[in-house]
Amino acid sequence: MEQDKTLSTPLNRVTVLDALRGFALLGVILMHMLQHYSIFSFSEPREPLYPAWDEAIRWIGQNVISGRFINIFAFLFGLSFFIQMDRASRKGIDFRLRFIWRMVILFVIGLVGNCFYSGEIISLYAVFGIIMVLLYKVRSWILMILVSLLLLGTPRILKISYDRMTRTEQPENIRNSDRRPSGPPRQMEKPSFANSVKHNFTRGLQGKLNYQFGLFSRGYITLALFILGLVVGRTRYFEEVQISKRKNLALFGGAVIAVILINGVIGLFPSPDIRAMMTPGGGELPISSLIVMTLNDINTVVFSMALVTGFILLYHIGHLGRYLDVMSPYGRMGLTNYEVQSVIGSLLFSMWAFGPVFGNWGPTEVFALGIAVYILQLIYSRYWLRYFLYGPLEWFWRSATYLKAQPFRRKDSYPSIAG
Repeated sequence: MEQDKTLSTPLNRVTVLDALRGFALLGVILMHMLQHYSIFSFSEPREPLYPAWDEAIRWIGQNVISGRFINIFAFLFGLSFFIQMDRASRKGIDFRLRFIWRMVILFVIGLVGNCFYSGEIISLYAVFGIIMVLLYKVRSWILMILVSLLLLGTPRILKISYDRMTRTEQPENIRNSDRRPSGPPRQMEKPSFANSVKHNFTRGLQGKLNYQFGLFSRGYITLALFILGLVVGRTRYFEEVQISKRKNLALFGGAVIAVILINGVIGLFPSPDIRAMMTPGGGELPISSLIVMTLNDINTVVFSMALVTGFILLYHIGHLGRYLDVMSPYGRMGLTNYEVQSVIGSLLFSMWAFGPVFGNWGPTEVFALGIAVYILQLIYSRYWLRYFLYGPLEWFWRSATYLKAQPFRRKDSYPSIAG
């Protein structure tokens, strides 16, 4: 009988997690819009319509959104991993092999998403998800040491040391061959969806891997947040989050103070040379640049902690929580909405679609456009979940996990969103 047990029946949800996921995806779409989804239209530049607003929004993107909201998304993935494994354990199910298969499916979904957006991270999440299975039984104190090593930039230091050591052994012509080709990408010369897909799986994929595992080390920060989500899940923090107001306030205050202090320390150092960071082996990055890069990574994680705890505090304040809970349907359909974001971004900025129209829009215009797209998705998500248990991709993912079609339509006419 044990093999018949599944986790396919919807269980009671911690609704603040759905709202948090929806909140995180708001920041994700806004940042990706500001980056034009890494699609360069090479459209004719035009005079900015709102120069003052553009500067303000660039500052917000760089200092409030960039890296912070995607951190929340990653942390919630690690937390969701723990919740799934824990609920399976309570039902007497060893969910590890099933979860690995679940990550294989997610990897395929990510590859499809990569056809539209070369910077998608779902396939990377799937790989890290498999690593999480291997770490699930590891003691929390060991996991926190691993988190600390990742956040302190240990992989970056090891990479720089290795690259500099091997670079001295390479002839000059080999080192020069590592440089990225100049000029516009081929998909810009002959715009088409097929050429965009080819670019996304060649130069785009190379750029993504360099960003995730090169000097920027974004992937290692993501893995650290996955592990942190697992450790926090073990503490049962979110199961008692509504009654832990003092703890939430202390965490929020501590995070805010830490961000201020870290920013103060960063200000004592010169800014890192971005060109050197893009050079194979890191060029001649000074120690001060490595310190600033590490402090920036820690700063974005602590900033994300302030956003999470601040959101939780507001969520549990009377009527204000009802307004924030509007984001819950968006978060419940997080996978679907994330992938749809990528498709929409590809259509908006690719020259084979609407790139000639939106490609030269400034920060203010694309920021407002991102908010509009988010609101439309939010309305659609709420409407969809009136009649269905899951989002389309969530249902497919669940059904493929168990190799059996799962219940999809709701039996009640207007169910609770938190059901």
